Amino acid sequence: MDKEEKKTINHSQEDEMEVYGYNLCRWKLAIVALGVICTGGFLLLLLYWMPEWRVKATCVRAAVKDCDVVLLRTTDEFRMWFCAKIRFLCLESDSFSNPKSIVSEVCNGHGVHLTDNPAGGNRHEPSKYLQTHSHQIRYFTHHSVKYFWDDTIHNFDFLRGLDEGVSCTSIYEKHSAGLTKGMHAYRKLLYGINEITVKVPSVFKLLIKEVLNPFYIFQLFSVILWSTDDYYYYALAIVVMSLVSIVTSLYSIRKQYVMLHDMVATHSTVRVSVCRVNEEIEEIFSTDLVPGDVIVIPLNGTVMPCDAVLISGTCIVNENMLTGESVPVTKTNLPNPSVNVKGTGEEYYSPETHKRHTLFCGTTVIQTRFYTGELVKAIVVRTGFSTSKGQLVRSILYPKPTDFKLYRDAYMFLLCLVGVAGIGFIYTIINNILNEVEVGRIITESLDIITITVPPALPAAMTAGIVYAQRRLKTVGIFCISPQRINICGQLNLVCFDKTGTLTEDGLDLWGIQRVENMRFLLPEENVCNEMLVKSQFVACMATCHSLTKIEGVLSGDPLDLKMFEAIGWILEEATEEETALHNQIMPTVVRPPKQLLPESVPAGNEEMELFELAAVYEIGIVRQFPFASALQRMSVVAKVLGEKKMDAYMKGAPEVVASLCRPDTVPVDFEKVLEDYTKQGFRVIALAHRKLESKLTWHKVQSISRDAIENNMDFMGLIIMQNKLKQETPAVLEDLHKANIRTVMVTGDNMLTAVSVARDCGMILPQDKIIIAEALPPKDGKVAKINWHYADSLTQCSNSSAINSEVIPMKLAHDSLEDLQLARYHFAMNGKSFSVILEHFQDLVPKLMLHGTVFARMAPDQKTQLVEALQNVDYFVGMCGDGANDCGALKRAHGGISLSELEASVASPFTSKTPSISCVPNLIREGRAALMTSFCVFKFMALYSIIQYTSVTLLYSSLSILGDFQFLFIDMAIILVLVFTMSLNPAWKELVAQRPPSGLISGALLFSVLSQIIISVGFQSLGFFWVKQQPWYKVCPLHLDACNTTGSLYWNSSHSCNETDPDKIKNYENTTVFFISSFQYLTVAVVFSKGKPFRQPCYKNYFFVVSVIILYFFVLLIMLHPIAFVDKVLELVCVPYEWRITMLLIVLLNAVVSVVVESFFLDMVLWKVVFNRDRQGECRFSTTAPPQESVDRWGKCCFSWAALRCRKKTPKAKYMYLAQELLVDPEWPPKPQTTTEAKVLSKENGSCQVITIAGDPGSVAY
Repeated sequence: MDKEEKKTINHSQEDEMEVYGYNLCRWKLAIVALGVICTGGFLLLLLYWMPEWRVKATCVRAAVKDCDVVLLRTTDEFRMWFCAKIRFLCLESDSFSNPKSIVSEVCNGHGVHLTDNPAGGNRHEPSKYLQTHSHQIRYFTHHSVKYFWDDTIHNFDFLRGLDEGVSCTSIYEKHSAGLTKGMHAYRKLLYGINEITVKVPSVFKLLIKEVLNPFYIFQLFSVILWSTDDYYYYALAIVVMSLVSIVTSLYSIRKQYVMLHDMVATHSTVRVSVCRVNEEIEEIFSTDLVPGDVIVIPLNGTVMPCDAVLISGTCIVNENMLTGESVPVTKTNLPNPSVNVKGTGEEYYSPETHKRHTLFCGTTVIQTRFYTGELVKAIVVRTGFSTSKGQLVRSILYPKPTDFKLYRDAYMFLLCLVGVAGIGFIYTIINNILNEVEVGRIITESLDIITITVPPALPAAMTAGIVYAQRRLKTVGIFCISPQRINICGQLNLVCFDKTGTLTEDGLDLWGIQRVENMRFLLPEENVCNEMLVKSQFVACMATCHSLTKIEGVLSGDPLDLKMFEAIGWILEEATEEETALHNQIMPTVVRPPKQLLPESVPAGNEEMELFELAAVYEIGIVRQFPFASALQRMSVVAKVLGEKKMDAYMKGAPEVVASLCRPDTVPVDFEKVLEDYTKQGFRVIALAHRKLESKLTWHKVQSISRDAIENNMDFMGLIIMQNKLKQETPAVLEDLHKANIRTVMVTGDNMLTAVSVARDCGMILPQDKIIIAEALPPKDGKVAKINWHYADSLTQCSNSSAINSEVIPMKLAHDSLEDLQLARYHFAMNGKSFSVILEHFQDLVPKLMLHGTVFARMAPDQKTQLVEALQNVDYFVGMCGDGANDCGALKRAHGGISLSELEASVASPFTSKTPSISCVPNLIREGRAALMTSFCVFKFMALYSIIQYTSVTLLYSSLSILGDFQFLFIDMAIILVLVFTMSLNPAWKELVAQRPPSGLISGALLFSVLSQIIISVGFQSLGFFWVKQQPWYKVCPLHLDACNTTGSLYWNSSHSCNETDPDKIKNYENTTVFFISSFQYLTVAVVFSKGKPFRQPCYKNYFFVVSVIILYFFVLLIMLHPIAFVDKVLELVCVPYEWRITMLLIVLLNAVVSVVVESFFLDMVLWKVVFNRDRQGECRFSTTAPPQESVDRWGKCCFSWAALRCRKKTPKAKYMYLAQELLVDPEWPPKPQTTTEAKVLSKENGSCQVITIAGDPGSVAY
């Protein structure tokens, strides 16, 4: 086998990885061991940090099948490396009475059959992972998942349960009987223990891992170096700072582990009842469960320890742990295709497709219902980290790295500092050699310049702003579990909103009903609770077609169902356990109207009283329920009126879906017009339908019938109109976002026209804007996929193409101004089905539609995630705001996801708002922008701090001097740390502005700011250094009173001997001058960089910062103008003439004035605004949604190059801006109304397509 082979696991999945095989090599190990000894252990650390180097340095390539170690590399944009050791699973164990017979039986294909494969080759069957000669299975573990070697595919693969490739028929025929004890033991050996373990590491382990961080290793090196040079105080200060940082980090990391451990604690070890093949029931621990086990759900409910599919009975489940839904969900048994009327035996089971029949790990079973004494049973399909809860925990334990330009630029910043340090390193060596300095001092000083250049307080400084922002968010009710995302939220330029419960009120009010009789709509009726309608099929449907249940005597369920049921005033009663056990066909749930609604009549005689009372009782029993499925957009029930022979089928759901399942002769002709009128007004419309079932359908047959057999040939009964009001704060919040040039998008599961109406009402779509509805149809009957384009406001108008074109689409010319473009704003709207067709067949159109797509209706949860990804693919920074019900995937995928639900599902969302209001979105963006600008300020300040100190040390090295230990201490502790931690306290600006902060450090404004301040600081510091040498009183050894204008006492140690060839390293005029000037420079750049508006509050409102700066200014000014003996002795300063102190003061003041003028006037008022406005006029023409800061970034990167004059002609960096620029001059975009775009397949091999637009009337549209 090829030793250079490369395998791919998890193909086409999010965690796809390349696998390389390696074997340990002894001679390489010996060389590495020698290298570790020679480098004092540094090589070992380097290999610890770099898994790829570690494996390649100690191993040789080998075939993946026979390797000892695997090297893994992700195929995403991060290309991260991991390594794992190959382990062996031996099947010869004491747990088997006859291991060889079991292995033989399994290898022959008996006993274990997890998936169905007609060809006989089953790649997921556990027996295929065996190596028949050794009875051992090779595997490795990565991110809590075991990957076994599979001989059938010659690759590693993880072992699947019953969640893939198993038909619904085989669930009943092959798995419902349970497992034998031997097969259970065998599977347990392969699948392992059923547990989701989040081990909280010991403090010692966390400490070792944290200390081995490259930064702390560098600090350790620095401390050792300084200690050898007698810089004990400064070394101690660094040790203290590092210890504080390590302790803070350990506390934060351990706290997160504890929180996650507590969240997973519900998956604790419990005892469960398991059915075996011989029908015996065995009690085992939940940790012993394996896929294929049949468990009994207890009557009093339980917390599910695994994922299981229900095969008998019904369960009421609370799934808020996974989905965020606080309402109980009814789970019914999986339909058995083999006994269905229309049996479709080839349907394969999937936890997502059949989620209404699947009990997920971590969810709470509240109640169970069963019939005829049967037990409520479920088959285990997934265990451990393979479960839905396990996958959620894995995503939290092993998150993808945050890809943000700021962090990439931060590494570039450090590399630049390393480069600067390298120059200083070489300069120091050459300078000291020329001055014939001893070798030991050359080594110490040259290494010292490296430790000076990389700021020791950088990690603490960077986290300070984020920590403060996190605290401010907490005060406004926003909790964050991913602090690094706060900075990213400062870049958001598009926010997706769920509709129901997010933009609108969570609850729905019943506005009225509109019944149908004789194919005609009757007038709308407001009151449903009356004697005239009590026995109508319409009210019967409202009374039975729901998923309500009583929990502890309180009616609970979906809010829409609750409002509907409350409107009719009926009573719901559920059968008790005793009643269920006594009767063979007891109805699980009975509904009946209150007595006052039933018509009263006087009986003929006393002997007929009992018979009359029985006949007067009007009750409906719910025999079978088909729960609501978002994919089907409907639910239905089979019910029976007490005393009648035939059963009734009732259905409710989306009007267009219900109408399509009804007999055409029962649907009113004006159905679409009436529906459109309601949806345009923003009402939520539900349609009802009914059908009498055949008398041959008995109770037992109904329990196993498929829903397709029920949901057809229905009679259309009418509409229920629900009113969903906008939340009071919604319009104002959306207006604020629009003013800030932040796009808003609606993603909802509701009707399209309802969504469009709400979008107009809340201001997401302005009155003058055009709405283009894209109706995409998949290929059918040999016809290619196509998109029909309709203009929402012209659907009912005349279809005269020329008139509509001239009215709706103004001519677009290259010289159109921004104002003219505003008149031509348009929005795309589409439903989930169209979105899926476009993703599959019109990939070239997806970016164009993302640019102006505003309303996405009837979107399934996975489609919401796909939409977020599509928007990110065109370089939008996407925020997502939802109530957590169906938005978990999108919340997790977005750059900034904020959940309005406080339930445990918020663990998947980086941010959770305590108040269910979208007003949290502007707050989050404001704080994100403030935190981002704080990060920039801190980076700029730390860069200047490094360069200023680097300049000081380099200048002093040239005269064989250096800053003193306490001078370093004073600068780093008293000035830098105090300023860094107080300058980060600026709160966010009170409102959102249209301008966005830069996305990275390498942008024009920031580069100009840093470089200009570096030049100013180096210039003035050099001026003071060289000027002091020109003074008439200057001496190399400043130990004579004639150089000092102070009379009286001698402050310094006169016994110190000095000569011209051996000057004092610290006590000299150059040192004192450089120390004072640099101290003021730190304070000056701190003030200059502490900018406020438009992203942060002004620095003068940051009282801690202002007080700190004033105190430090006063103290440094005091010791410079009026020397204090004790301070001068500690800081090792020398006395200088009073005239030179005034001169230094003038240098410092001039430095401050120049810095402030360059930063605040030239940069902010001239450069930034002039260039920003010029570029905005030149480039915002291309898109009305283009973020302004992209223009500044693009100009900034060109401003130092010869191509500055051609900057405006450059291709925009963001894909959506480039696309907007192209579409501006595209005469075919946007599509004309009443036209069709077809996808013509050119090559089946590559799947490419040609988009052809044809004019004509595409026909009617279904929304």
